[in-house]
Amino acid sequence: MRATFTERVLRGLYSAVLYLLLPITLYHLIWRGFRQRAYFQRWDERYASYAQPGEPAPVWVHAVSVGEVNAAAPLVDRLRAMHPDLRLVVTTITPTGSERVRALWGDAVAHVYLPYDLPGAVARFLRHFRPALALIVETELWPNLLFGCRAHGIPACILNARLSARSLRGYRLLAPLIRRALSGVHLIAAQSPEDARRFIALGADPARVKATGNLKFDLPPLQTEAFVAAFRAALGRPRPVWIAASTHEDEEAPVLEAHARLRADYPDALLLWAPRHPERFRAAAQRAREAGFMVAQRSEQTWPQADTEVFVVDTLGELLNFYACAQVAFVGGSLQAIGGHNLLEPAATGTAILSGPHLHNFADISRRLREAHAMQLVADAPALAQALVRLFGHPEECEAMTGAARRLLEEGRGALARTLALIAPLLPD
Repeated sequence: MRATFTERVLRGLYSAVLYLLLPITLYHLIWRGFRQRAYFQRWDERYASYAQPGEPAPVWVHAVSVGEVNAAAPLVDRLRAMHPDLRLVVTTITPTGSERVRALWGDAVAHVYLPYDLPGAVARFLRHFRPALALIVETELWPNLLFGCRAHGIPACILNARLSARSLRGYRLLAPLIRRALSGVHLIAAQSPEDARRFIALGADPARVKATGNLKFDLPPLQTEAFVAAFRAALGRPRPVWIAASTHEDEEAPVLEAHARLRADYPDALLLWAPRHPERFRAAAQRAREAGFMVAQRSEQTWPQADTEVFVVDTLGELLNFYACAQVAFVGGSLQAIGGHNLLEPAATGTAILSGPHLHNFADISRRLREAHAMQLVADAPALAQALVRLFGHPEECEAMTGAARRLLEEGRGALARTLALIAPLLPD
């Protein structure tokens, strides 16, 4: 497909703005580096400058951060099992996503950061790895990246694609450019019919948009029994345990307030706390100490002690295990307008689910969980504490919620098989 004059003009203006903003990317990396040291490293990859000669990786998978890597994991594992000699490159944007890739696959897949969406950087990246197929997970609509795939004859597929109504409105400014970039995408495998309709409204070819379901339903079998046994042995006695997972900075005060209220009714209650971003690990622990709680940390004490009231999970890749240790989970990013985080992970571990009301990033999943009475919404710290007190006092309600979530999880499986069937003809020999 040849670029039209209008497309060249739009892309030229977009790229010119990005080049003008290039110095800001350095300031951004430095600013983030002071909060998370990993941002000071591997800058060359972010501009597609590589010290070693390129080695072809016929399949390229892009997953921006931890959540997207976890969603892509069953797909990557199945591709590696079906085609053991097929070399893959997995890209991320965040250091936590990078660490998750290394934890899952080590050196079995190539891994670099995705470069910034500059025409030169995109071209260098594609020439370096020479992919024959691009699999982009969820919602990474970078125009130059999609145009670059088209120019190099690389079929680009957006898998587990989601697009909220809020994101659709946000793309309006770039709508003419995004519409042309999407026209070259080979396949959009959307999480839900609503997501599919929004991609079509954004400019995707309706014939190339399929509603395949959510890959996050296809979690592999969990192996948490040994971990939970070690956790309970360390506790030494049964205690009410809840987890606040993937919380953001403005949610920290409500979490601590809810825990204090809960302990008024259950003095032995233990909070497992897993902040969303590593730069908040130390701050969250300090904040809990300042609130008067006895605090232990995974990186220092390994397990909660007999007198621990708040246990900060300041490691990566262990959230599923700690979900399995708790009776109730509050999933963060939802008391403020972040849009929520993965609700299916606690569902898979048999943990009752609480969430704030801001769930636009998981609108379909949250709706289905609520309709099945598999989760409860809370608006603030008092409501969170009230829900915790009720669930600990009525374990039968917990069991009903977890049972409903487990059934919903089973019913939702199948997106992986449907996605593999669509991309199988595109896989290189």
